[in-house]
Amino acid sequence: MIASSAPNLTTTTIPKEYDGHTSIFLPTMATVVDVQPETKTEKIFTLRLPDGENLNHNPGQFVMLSIPGVGEAPFGVMTSPSRTGETFKLCIRNAGDLTSLIHQLKPGDQVGIRGPFGRGFPHDTFVGKDILVAPGGLALAAPALSLIDEILDHRTDYGRLIILYGARNPSELLLKDRLAEWEKRDDVELQVTVDHPDDEWTGNVGVITTLFEHIQINPYKTIAVTIGPPIMYRFVTMELLGKGLTPDQIWMSFERRMKCGVGKCGHCQVNHRYACQEGPSWTYAEALAFEEAL
Repeated sequence: MIASSAPNLTTTTIPKEYDGHTSIFLPTMATVVDVQPETKTEKIFTLRLPDGENLNHNPGQFVMLSIPGVGEAPFGVMTSPSRTGETFKLCIRNAGDLTSLIHQLKPGDQVGIRGPFGRGFPHDTFVGKDILVAPGGLALAAPALSLIDEILDHRTDYGRLIILYGARNPSELLLKDRLAEWEKRDDVELQVTVDHPDDEWTGNVGVITTLFEHIQINPYKTIAVTIGPPIMYRFVTMELLGKGLTPDQIWMSFERRMKCGVGKCGHCQVNHRYACQEGPSWTYAEALAFEEAL
């Protein structure tokens, strides 16, 4: 159990019904089924909704996770719809007061879940296309993995699958077992790079854009999905445009800090658009149409 100064997460309950009506602002209590450390700062949490209810999300959507009496924050869903049954997973970085308490959770503890929210990646419109996925850092686990696994589980519906992944150093690479699995597959083209190698690193060195020189794509049938900080988008989109892609062939996820998840608080507003509803997934063409997106 977590420290005694925190709320009792196992016994705290919040009703989903309020005055006979379901409220989008009231969370459903989910049970922590498993906790696995991934790196020094990330852990993967497996959660189960009451009665094993399916989350019913799309790749790229997020949920709001709360600890009653402490706070609430958005997290991209790690599990693909094709692999979501009675449980789903979130990869969470220990980066603040709320996430430090989340990292103390143990199996059997409970957390509040609202969602899923937002517009995910329209993977059904990607059918028949080559898919290039370029996440940076934590974005590989959430939400890129949900899209990658959805494609892998319906592999014959898509063309090439190219994954370009970058992290700051080898110790911060996520999902190393999955990277090894993808590297062995003949239907996945994987390239990995780190900014700062250690003595054992034998792969590419440099930012993620250095990987583009190693690949050739057909711009007439390729959809690109890039996920990471806005500064990364600026340079990745330049590489993709240089490869012949048009702005409407490039998808990105805007990691604005959502607070309510339903377009009421305005915290995630990007000019006149709300990332929690109209995003967080936008095409580059859509992002160019309003200021402050990039």
